[in-house]
Amino acid sequence: MQDPVQEHEPAAGVLYLVGTPIGNLDDLSPRARRVLAGADRVACEDTRRSGLLLHHLGIRAPLLSFHQHNQTARIPQLLAALEAGEAIAVISDAGLPGVSDPGQELAAAARAAGRQVICVPGPSAVTTALVSSGLPMGRFCFEGFLPPKGGPRRQRLEALAGEERTLVLFEAPHRLLALLEDLLAVLGDRPLQVARELTKRHEEQVGPTVAAALEHFRRTPPQGECTLVLGGAPPAAAPVWDEADLRRALDALVAGGLSNREAARTLAERSGHSRRDLYALLHREPSD
Repeated sequence: MQDPVQEHEPAAGVLYLVGTPIGNLDDLSPRARRVLAGADRVACEDTRRSGLLLHHLGIRAPLLSFHQHNQTARIPQLLAALEAGEAIAVISDAGLPGVSDPGQELAAAARAAGRQVICVPGPSAVTTALVSSGLPMGRFCFEGFLPPKGGPRRQRLEALAGEERTLVLFEAPHRLLALLEDLLAVLGDRPLQVARELTKRHEEQVGPTVAAALEHFRRTPPQGECTLVLGGAPPAAAPVWDEADLRRALDALVAGGLSNREAARTLAERSGHSRRDLYALLHREPSD
Protein backbone atom coordinates (compact mmCIF):
# COMPACT_ATOMS: atom_id res chain seq x y z
CA MET A 1 0.00 0.00 0.00
CA GLN A 2 1.37 3.41 -0.99
CA ASP A 3 2.16 5.77 1.88
CA PRO A 4 -0.05 8.85 1.33
CA VAL A 5 2.90 11.10 2.25
CA GLN A 6 5.06 9.56 -0.46
CA GLU A 7 2.35 10.05 -3.08
CA HIS A 8 3.22 13.75 -3.02
CA GLU A 9 6.97 13.29 -3.42
CA PRO A 10 9.05 15.12 -4.32
CA ALA A 11 7.87 17.97 -2.07
CA ALA A 12 8.82 21.62 -2.41
CA GLY A 13 11.91 22.75 -0.52
CA VAL A 14 13.08 19.23 0.33
CA LEU A 15 16.50 17.75 -0.37
CA TYR A 16 16.31 14.11 -1.47
CA LEU A 17 19.37 11.85 -1.36
CA VAL A 18 18.48 9.17 -3.88
CA GLY A 19 20.12 5.77 -4.13
CA THR A 20 20.85 4.69 -7.71
CA PRO A 21 21.95 1.29 -9.07
CA ILE A 22 25.55 0.19 -8.56
CA GLY A 23 25.32 -2.00 -11.65
CA ASN A 24 21.97 -3.63 -12.36
CA LEU A 25 19.48 -0.95 -13.46
CA ASP A 26 16.58 -3.09 -12.24
CA ASP A 27 17.65 -2.22 -8.69
CA LEU A 28 16.28 1.32 -8.99
CA SER A 29 13.18 1.53 -6.80
CA PRO A 30 9.83 2.90 -8.05
CA ARG A 31 10.06 5.60 -5.38
CA ALA A 32 13.53 6.68 -6.57
CA ARG A 33 12.26 6.83 -10.14
CA ARG A 34 9.30 9.00 -9.07
CA VAL A 35 11.47 11.43 -7.10
CA LEU A 36 14.00 11.79 -9.92
CA ALA A 37 11.25 12.34 -12.47
CA GLY A 38 9.56 15.02 -10.36
CA ALA A 39 12.57 16.90 -9.00
CA ASP A 40 13.10 20.49 -10.14
CA ARG A 41 16.76 19.65 -10.57
CA VAL A 42 19.09 16.71 -10.04
CA ALA A 43 22.55 17.34 -8.61
CA CYS A 44 25.04 14.68 -9.69
CA GLU A 45 28.75 13.91 -9.77
CA ASP A 46 28.98 13.46 -13.55
CA THR A 47 26.24 14.97 -15.73
CA ARG A 48 27.17 12.76 -18.69
CA ARG A 49 27.01 9.52 -16.72
CA SER A 50 23.83 10.50 -14.86
CA GLY A 51 22.34 11.83 -18.08
CA LEU A 52 22.72 8.39 -19.66
CA LEU A 53 21.04 6.78 -16.63
CA LEU A 54 18.07 9.16 -16.69
CA HIS A 55 17.75 8.84 -20.47
CA HIS A 56 17.64 5.05 -20.12
CA LEU A 57 14.88 5.45 -17.53
CA GLY A 58 12.96 7.85 -19.74
CA ILE A 59 13.37 10.70 -17.25
CA ARG A 60 13.95 14.27 -18.36
CA ALA A 61 15.25 16.42 -15.52
CA PRO A 62 17.61 19.42 -15.33
CA LEU A 63 21.06 18.20 -14.25
CA LEU A 64 23.57 20.19 -12.22
CA SER A 65 27.13 19.01 -11.66
CA PHE A 66 27.99 18.60 -7.98
CA HIS A 67 31.33 17.06 -7.01
CA GLN A 68 34.27 17.57 -4.69
CA HIS A 69 35.88 20.21 -6.92
CA ASN A 70 32.87 22.56 -7.12
CA GLN A 71 30.93 21.83 -3.92
CA THR A 72 32.06 25.06 -2.21
CA ALA A 73 30.28 27.12 -4.86
CA ARG A 74 27.41 24.70 -5.49
CA ILE A 75 26.19 24.27 -1.90
CA PRO A 76 25.04 27.92 -1.51
CA GLN A 77 23.30 27.69 -4.92
CA LEU A 78 21.45 24.54 -3.92
CA LEU A 79 20.48 25.95 -0.52
CA ALA A 80 19.07 29.03 -2.27
CA ALA A 81 17.09 26.78 -4.62
CA LEU A 82 15.66 24.86 -1.67
CA GLU A 83 14.72 28.15 0.01
CA ALA A 84 12.93 29.17 -3.19
CA GLY A 85 10.80 26.02 -2.97
CA GLU A 86 12.56 23.71 -5.38
CA ALA A 87 12.62 19.96 -4.80
CA ILE A 88 16.21 18.83 -5.30
CA ALA A 89 17.44 15.27 -5.79
CA VAL A 90 21.08 14.35 -5.26
CA ILE A 91 22.60 11.25 -6.82
CA SER A 92 26.11 9.85 -7.02
CA ASP A 93 27.63 7.95 -9.92
CA ALA A 94 26.40 4.77 -8.24
CA GLY A 95 24.91 3.82 -4.89
CA LEU A 96 23.94 6.12 -2.04
CA PRO A 97 25.09 9.75 -2.22
CA GLY A 98 27.08 10.86 0.79
CA VAL A 99 29.17 7.68 1.02
CA SER A 100 32.67 8.73 -0.13
CA ASP A 101 31.32 11.72 -2.09
CA PRO A 102 30.31 15.35 -1.30
CA GLY A 103 26.66 14.55 -0.63
CA GLN A 104 27.43 14.52 3.09
CA GLU A 105 28.46 18.20 3.11
CA LEU A 106 25.29 19.24 1.31
CA ALA A 107 23.09 17.22 3.66
CA ALA A 108 24.78 18.80 6.69
CA ALA A 109 24.43 22.30 5.23
CA ALA A 110 20.77 21.75 4.38
CA ARG A 111 19.97 20.55 7.89
CA ALA A 112 21.88 23.48 9.39
CA ALA A 113 19.72 25.77 7.25
CA GLY A 114 16.55 24.17 8.58
CA ARG A 115 15.69 22.29 5.37
CA GLN A 116 14.21 18.79 5.39
CA VAL A 117 16.58 16.08 4.19
CA ILE A 118 15.15 12.72 3.10
CA CYS A 119 17.03 9.64 1.95
CA VAL A 120 15.37 7.48 -0.69
CA PRO A 121 17.15 4.17 0.07
CA GLY A 122 18.85 2.22 -2.63
CA PRO A 123 21.81 -0.03 -3.42
CA SER A 124 25.12 0.42 -1.60
CA ALA A 125 28.38 -1.31 -2.42
CA VAL A 126 29.24 -1.27 1.30
CA THR A 127 26.36 -3.42 2.50
CA THR A 128 26.07 -5.45 -0.70
CA ALA A 129 29.68 -6.62 -0.44
CA LEU A 130 29.42 -7.12 3.32
CA VAL A 131 26.34 -9.33 3.40
CA SER A 132 27.59 -11.53 0.56
CA SER A 133 31.13 -11.93 1.96
CA GLY A 134 30.39 -14.59 4.57
CA LEU A 135 32.42 -12.58 7.11
CA PRO A 136 30.95 -11.41 10.45
CA MET A 137 28.54 -8.57 9.81
CA GLY A 138 26.99 -7.97 13.22
CA ARG A 139 29.57 -5.24 13.82
CA PHE A 140 31.56 -3.64 11.03
CA CYS A 141 33.64 -0.54 10.34
CA PHE A 142 33.57 1.35 7.03
CA GLU A 143 36.87 3.06 6.16
CA GLY A 144 36.20 3.97 2.52
CA PHE A 145 39.25 4.85 0.43
CA LEU A 146 42.56 4.72 2.29
CA PRO A 147 45.31 7.25 1.44
CA PRO A 148 46.60 6.63 -2.10
CA LYS A 149 50.29 6.90 -1.16
CA GLY A 150 52.08 4.00 0.48
CA GLY A 151 53.41 5.67 3.63
CA PRO A 152 50.16 7.27 4.80
CA ARG A 153 48.22 4.15 3.78
CA ARG A 154 50.41 1.89 5.92
CA GLN A 155 50.10 4.32 8.83
CA ARG A 156 46.31 4.13 8.59
CA LEU A 157 46.47 0.33 8.49
CA GLU A 158 48.72 0.29 11.56
CA ALA A 159 46.11 2.39 13.37
CA LEU A 160 43.46 -0.19 12.37
CA ALA A 161 45.54 -3.22 13.36
CA GLY A 162 43.65 -3.77 16.61
CA GLU A 163 40.16 -3.19 15.19
CA GLU A 164 38.16 -6.34 15.90
CA ARG A 165 35.16 -5.42 13.72
CA THR A 166 34.96 -6.47 10.07
CA LEU A 167 36.46 -3.72 7.90
CA VAL A 168 34.99 -2.51 4.59
CA LEU A 169 37.28 -0.61 2.22
CA PHE A 170 36.99 0.92 -1.25
CA GLU A 171 39.84 0.89 -3.74
CA ALA A 172 40.47 1.83 -7.36
CA PRO A 173 41.68 -1.02 -9.59
CA HIS A 174 45.09 0.53 -10.33
CA ARG A 175 45.88 0.69 -6.59
CA LEU A 176 44.43 -2.67 -5.54
CA LEU A 177 47.67 -4.68 -5.70
CA ALA A 178 49.52 -2.10 -3.59
CA LEU A 179 46.72 -2.15 -1.01
CA LEU A 180 46.70 -5.96 -0.85
CA GLU A 181 50.47 -6.01 -0.41
CA ASP A 182 50.20 -3.52 2.45
CA LEU A 183 47.34 -5.46 4.05
CA LEU A 184 49.47 -8.61 4.03
CA ALA A 185 52.55 -6.83 5.39
CA VAL A 186 50.82 -4.78 8.10
CA LEU A 187 47.81 -6.86 9.16
CA GLY A 188 48.79 -10.37 8.10
CA ASP A 189 46.92 -12.96 6.06
CA ARG A 190 43.39 -12.35 7.31
CA PRO A 191 40.09 -13.53 5.81
CA LEU A 192 39.16 -11.30 2.86
CA GLN A 193 36.70 -11.01 0.02
CA VAL A 194 37.34 -8.54 -2.80
CA ALA A 195 34.06 -7.74 -4.57
CA ARG A 196 34.00 -6.19 -8.03
CA GLU A 197 31.33 -5.63 -10.67
CA LEU A 198 28.68 -5.97 -7.94
CA THR A 199 25.15 -6.74 -9.24
CA LYS A 200 26.46 -6.95 -12.82
CA ARG A 201 26.63 -10.00 -15.07
CA HIS A 202 30.31 -10.60 -14.31
CA GLU A 203 30.11 -10.02 -10.57
CA GLU A 204 33.17 -11.48 -8.88
CA GLN A 205 34.23 -12.09 -5.28
CA VAL A 206 37.85 -13.09 -4.75
CA GLY A 207 39.25 -14.57 -1.52
CA PRO A 208 39.19 -16.22 0.90
CA THR A 209 42.33 -14.57 2.30
CA VAL A 210 44.54 -11.57 1.59
CA ALA A 211 47.32 -13.78 0.20
CA ALA A 212 44.93 -15.68 -2.08
CA ALA A 213 43.40 -12.46 -3.43
CA LEU A 214 46.86 -10.98 -4.03
CA GLU A 215 47.94 -14.07 -5.96
CA HIS A 216 44.74 -13.95 -8.06
CA PHE A 217 45.02 -10.28 -9.00
CA ARG A 218 48.71 -10.60 -9.81
CA ARG A 219 47.68 -13.12 -12.46
CA THR A 220 44.51 -11.28 -13.50
CA PRO A 221 44.74 -7.47 -13.29
CA PRO A 222 41.58 -6.04 -11.67
CA GLN A 223 39.07 -3.90 -13.53
CA GLY A 224 36.35 -1.70 -12.03
CA GLU A 225 36.04 -0.24 -8.55
CA CYS A 226 36.64 -2.77 -5.79
CA THR A 227 35.03 -3.21 -2.37
CA LEU A 228 37.11 -5.15 0.15
CA VAL A 229 35.60 -6.91 3.17
CA LEU A 230 38.38 -7.77 5.61
CA GLY A 231 38.20 -9.87 8.75
CA GLY A 232 38.83 -7.96 11.97
CA ALA A 233 41.73 -8.49 14.34
CA PRO A 234 41.44 -11.60 16.52
CA PRO A 235 40.43 -10.76 20.11
CA ALA A 236 43.43 -10.05 22.30
CA ALA A 237 44.20 -12.86 24.73
CA ALA A 238 43.37 -11.99 28.33
CA PRO A 239 46.49 -11.52 30.47
CA VAL A 240 47.23 -14.39 32.86
CA TRP A 241 46.56 -13.54 36.50
CA ASP A 242 49.41 -14.98 38.58
CA GLU A 243 48.77 -13.51 42.01
CA ALA A 244 52.19 -14.35 43.46
CA ASP A 245 54.13 -12.84 40.54
CA LEU A 246 51.93 -9.74 40.47
CA ARG A 247 52.29 -9.24 44.22
CA ARG A 248 56.09 -9.44 43.95
CA ALA A 249 56.04 -6.91 41.08
CA LEU A 250 53.84 -4.52 43.08
CA ASP A 251 56.01 -4.85 46.19
CA ALA A 252 59.11 -4.09 44.11
CA LEU A 253 57.50 -0.95 42.68
CA VAL A 254 56.48 0.25 46.14
CA ALA A 255 59.95 -0.52 47.49
CA GLY A 256 61.31 1.60 44.66
CA GLY A 257 59.47 4.63 45.98
CA LEU A 258 56.06 4.52 44.26
CA SER A 259 52.83 4.90 46.22
CA ASN A 260 50.33 2.06 46.17
CA ARG A 261 48.21 3.87 43.57
CA GLU A 262 51.21 4.65 41.38
CA ALA A 263 52.44 1.06 41.62
CA ALA A 264 49.01 -0.29 40.63
CA ARG A 265 48.77 2.11 37.69
CA THR A 266 52.30 1.34 36.48
CA LEU A 267 51.81 -2.42 36.59
CA ALA A 268 48.39 -2.11 34.94
CA GLU A 269 50.02 -0.37 31.98
CA ARG A 270 52.68 -3.06 31.75
CA SER A 271 50.53 -6.15 32.29
CA GLY A 272 47.11 -5.28 30.92
CA HIS A 273 45.40 -6.09 34.20
CA SER A 274 42.88 -3.80 35.84
CA ARG A 275 44.43 -1.01 37.94
CA ARG A 276 41.61 -1.46 40.45
CA ASP A 277 42.29 -5.21 40.81
CA LEU A 278 46.00 -4.62 41.29
CA TYR A 279 45.38 -1.92 43.89
CA ALA A 280 43.07 -4.32 45.76
CA LEU A 281 45.77 -6.99 45.62
CA LEU A 282 48.15 -4.67 47.44
CA HIS A 283 45.69 -4.40 50.34
CA ARG A 284 44.96 -8.13 50.52
CA GLU A 285 46.81 -10.34 52.96
CA PRO A 286 49.38 -12.49 51.14
CA SER A 287 48.19 -16.08 50.69
CA ASP A 288 50.25 -18.91 52.09
